[in-house]
Amino acid sequence: MRTRTSKGRSSAGPDPARPERMDIYAVAKLARVSSATVSRTINHVPTVNPKLAARVWDAVHELNYFPNTHARALVSGRSRMLGLIVTEITNPFFPELIRGFEEVAIERGYEILIGSTSHDPEGMKRCMRRMVERKADGVAVMTFGIEQPLLEQLAIQNIPLVLVDEAPNRAGISVLRIDYHEGIRQGVQYLTTLGHRTIAFVTGPLQLHSSQLRLEAFKKALQECGIPLEPRLIVEGDHTMEGGIAATGRLIAADHLPTAILCSNDMLAIGALHRLSRERLRVPDDISVIGFDDIHMAGVMIPPLTSVRMSRTELARAAVSALCAHAENRDPQREYRIGTQLLVRESTGFPSGSLLQMREHRFRAAIVAGR
Repeated sequence: MRTRTSKGRSSAGPDPARPERMDIYAVAKLARVSSATVSRTINHVPTVNPKLAARVWDAVHELNYFPNTHARALVSGRSRMLGLIVTEITNPFFPELIRGFEEVAIERGYEILIGSTSHDPEGMKRCMRRMVERKADGVAVMTFGIEQPLLEQLAIQNIPLVLVDEAPNRAGISVLRIDYHEGIRQGVQYLTTLGHRTIAFVTGPLQLHSSQLRLEAFKKALQECGIPLEPRLIVEGDHTMEGGIAATGRLIAADHLPTAILCSNDMLAIGALHRLSRERLRVPDDISVIGFDDIHMAGVMIPPLTSVRMSRTELARAAVSALCAHAENRDPQREYRIGTQLLVRESTGFPSGSLLQMREHRFRAAIVAGR
């Protein structure tokens, strides 16, 4: 049996108010404009009359019309697709970056194409091949390190690029300069203010330029705080939780345990928390830990992790802005500065056995006793 709506129409039949075929001509009919005006509007041609463009977008939304991206690419000569190449999709930093990149790209009328290298040069080649084959209007390489020959292959294709930390000084390439020093300096200064003097640093893979920059920032921060550099307190990791577990184990096995560990990223720091817990070392009572990146997971660790924030939203917005400027011939900036900032949580405290720590413990005990 066919039911009737309140207006008497059969609910099983087509709605006469809606076109059977949902295409550019249906949008043009509802908006009372030409199909050419619809095409120019959805392709963001700036010369379209604003009143006509508003009618087109109203019709698009009313009809729930989805433009044919392939057809749009043929008309405009551009794919309106931005590529994003990351290192490792399993590191929470990168999904957060991808989400921000996609949100900003969609705001600008672009789709995105994602590639993950998994730290493999062959994986990088496959990612680049996909970007070229899909005719991406620009590619952000967020691997925090790229081999020069691979970079040359992308550059030869005349695809606009955004790179992190370093890039050749040539047309079509922008670079995101991350201020590692400021955030790491804040971390070291905060630890020294608490009374720490033996501070270890767990680096990322030292073949990566970004890892070298973070290590140099740590060394410079120690020098500014008047703390001698102890090579034994610098341990190389691999930016994974397992790497943090292994690196912390090497620090524990040494003759003198540091009172604080600063890590090159949060995954290393989370690994450090795990290893210290297994060794029955309390954080921060026995040892303090600081991470870098401030991924979402950092705030829900036990204890919540003190970390140097590097905003994924700021990175994503700068990368998309640069790529759009290149693709649309709008005088792109050569460099975009990305700031860092220490966020203090509960994984840092006074050094074990210090007078300040003992006072803090007595103060806490007094509060508990007074309840």
